[in-house]
Amino acid sequence: MAVTRLEIKAQGPYAGGQSFGDVGAYEHLAGTAHFAVNPSHPANLAINDLELAPRDAGGQVSFSADFQILKPANLQEGNGRLLLDVPNRGRPRAMKVFNNSPDSPAGVADEPGTGFLMRRGYTVVWCGWQHDVPTDPGLLRVQVPEAATPDGQPISGRIVVTFQPSSPSQVQFLSDRNHLAYPADNLEDWDSVLTVQDHEDAPQRVIPREEWSFRRLEDGRAVPDRRHVYLASGFIPGQVYRVIYDTTGAPVVGLGLLATRDIASFLRYGTQQEGNPCRDGLERAYAFGQSQSGRFLRLLLFLGLNQDEQDRDVFDGLIPHVGGGRRGEFNHRFAQPSSLSNYSLNNLFPFADTDQTDPVTGRTDGLLSRLARLGRVPKVMLTNTPSEYWGGHCALIHSDVSGRRDLPSSESVRIYYFTGTQHASGTWPLTSRNAANGNHGQQRFNWVDYRPLLRAALVNLDRWVTHGAAPPASSYPRMEDGSLVPPEQLADTFRSIPGVNFPEPLRRIHRLDFGENEGQPTKVPPEVGDPFPNLVAAVDQDGNETSGILLPAISVPVATCTGWNLRHQDMGGTGQILSNTGATIPFAATRAQREADGDPRPSLEERYATREDYLEQVSSAATGLVAQGYLLEEDLDTVAADAARQYDLVQPRAREPQTADD
Repeated sequence: MAVTRLEIKAQGPYAGGQSFGDVGAYEHLAGTAHFAVNPSHPANLAINDLELAPRDAGGQVSFSADFQILKPANLQEGNGRLLLDVPNRGRPRAMKVFNNSPDSPAGVADEPGTGFLMRRGYTVVWCGWQHDVPTDPGLLRVQVPEAATPDGQPISGRIVVTFQPSSPSQVQFLSDRNHLAYPADNLEDWDSVLTVQDHEDAPQRVIPREEWSFRRLEDGRAVPDRRHVYLASGFIPGQVYRVIYDTTGAPVVGLGLLATRDIASFLRYGTQQEGNPCRDGLERAYAFGQSQSGRFLRLLLFLGLNQDEQDRDVFDGLIPHVGGGRRGEFNHRFAQPSSLSNYSLNNLFPFADTDQTDPVTGRTDGLLSRLARLGRVPKVMLTNTPSEYWGGHCALIHSDVSGRRDLPSSESVRIYYFTGTQHASGTWPLTSRNAANGNHGQQRFNWVDYRPLLRAALVNLDRWVTHGAAPPASSYPRMEDGSLVPPEQLADTFRSIPGVNFPEPLRRIHRLDFGENEGQPTKVPPEVGDPFPNLVAAVDQDGNETSGILLPAISVPVATCTGWNLRHQDMGGTGQILSNTGATIPFAATRAQREADGDPRPSLEERYATREDYLEQVSSAATGLVAQGYLLEEDLDTVAADAARQYDLVQPRAREPQTADD
C-alpha cells in the first residue's frame, strides 16, 4: 500500500455535531498522509523524473501531503461513496459547489450549506497535490523531493514565466498567485530574456537587458532577489510579459498525481491494521475537480493513472469540471501548476477522449487511449461552460483538430455544456468588479448559477456506476446542426447591443513543440506551430446560446448571458477577453426604454405579460429539465428563486439607469 501512514492531527465533530437526515452527524479529520512508492512499478512509470528522486533503504520514494476528511460519524449510515475533491490551488471546492456553502479562504469551512453531500451520505476527501502552494494555514499542499542527477547534483534548466499585470508596478514575482517561485540561478545572467507584447499572440519585443534586473523593492530601494523581476520604467497593465531564465531545483511535481490516486485507494481498500479511518465503509470512489483541478483530472486520465500498485481500479467515475480541452503543468520538469499561458504545456494534443490523428503532426492519440487499451475506462462526465470555448480550446474535446467535423465520444463519457454560463458559477450580487483579485469587466459578470446541474450530474454518475442506469445524453454544440461556429460569425449580433464590444483579438491555442520528451522540455520556449481551430456556440438574436443544457435563465431570459467579458480600460488590455469571466447584459424593462437605447432585443414587457407569466414559464422550463434528468426536483425552488430575483433586478431599470460599475 502506497500510503504508509495517516497522521491524524485533528479530529472532531463537524458543524457543531449537526445531524444530516438519516445519515446523522459527521466528523472532520485532518492531518498528513505519508506515502512511499516504487519508482520502477508499472503503475508509476508515467511520473516524470520519479526515477531521479532520492530513495529510502527499501528503494522507495517517500513524500507526504496534507489531507482532510469529512465522513459520517457512523460510517455504516453513509452511502458507501467516497468523493475526492481535488483542491484548487490548495483550496477545497466541493462544499461550495454541491452544498452551496460559503466560500472559504482556506480549509474546509465549518458551514455545511444545504448539506447536500452529507444528507446523501458521502465521505468527502481532500488531499494536497500541488507542490508550490503557499504555506498559509488551511491550504492543502504536497511535499515532494527534488530530482537529482545520477551523481547526486541538483538539476538545472530553462524556464519561462508569463504574467499580465492589471495595475501599474515596477516589480513582479516570478510565480502566479504568490505561489513558490523557481529562483534565478544568476542575478547577472545576461542570457536571461524579458519580452513584452500587446497580447499573448502579438509580436514580442525584447526589453534590453540593462533596463531590467532580478530585484525587488525594499523601502524604495531595488535590492537583489532571485524570485522577483524589476523594471525601472514599470510594467504596463494589460501587456503580456515573459521572463526566460535558468533555474536549479526540480521538484518531482507529478507525485501529486500519485498522492491523489493513492489516498483514494487507501481509503477505499485499506484495512484497520493499516490505519484506514474509512475501513469497510466505502464501495465506490468518485473524483471531482474544478478548473485547474478539472485539468488535473484530465491529465490523470490521459496518463492512465487509475490503477494503484496492486492493479486495483481507484475511481469508478470522474467529473472534470470546466477543464475544457486543457491538461496542465502537473507532471514535467520545472512545472508551474498555476500557469494559464496559452504557450505552456497546458495546451497539448490530444484533447478529445477518443483517438484521432492530427493531420499536421501525424500524431494519433486520445485522452482515454491508455485506459481504453487496458479495457478499464471509468465513467467520465466532462462538464464545461462557454468560457472554456471562448478561451480557444474546449470545442476540441468533441470536434476534430482540422475543425471540419464532430467527433464521437466513448460509451463511458458524457459531455455536458452549461449554456450561457461562465467559468465559475454565477456572480451575485450583480457587479463588474471582483474584489478578491481586482478584475474589472466592461460588463457585469455572468449571474447564472449552474451548480444545480452539477448536483444532478453527481447523482446521475452514481446511478450510472452503481446500477448501470444510463445518464442523460450528452448535450453540447455541434457542427452537424450549425450550433458550433467560428466566433467571428457572432460579432454583428453582439455589436448591435448598445454598449457592447466584441473580443479583439479572439483567443486560440497553437501546436507547440517542447522537444522529444514533453516531460523534460528541451525547447524552452517551445516552437510554435499552426493554430488549432477555435469554435464556439451559436447564439440567437438576443445573443443567448441555443445549444447545450439551457437553465431557465437562458431559455426564459431577462438578459443576454455570455461566457466572455472584456477587460475594462483601467486594467489595460482593453478589448481582450477577461479570463474565465462571463457577462450579464440585461434587457430593457419597457419597449420605450429599448427604443430610446437603440436596443434590438425585445424588452421584458414585450416578452412576458406579467411577473407571474414569467415565473410560470420558468417553472415549466425547469420541470422539463427534471424530466430529462439534467436537474434534480429538489432544486426546482432554487432555480425559481434565482429567476425571481433576476427579474426583479432588471424590471426597475426603466426607472433607474445603471452603469457598468454598479
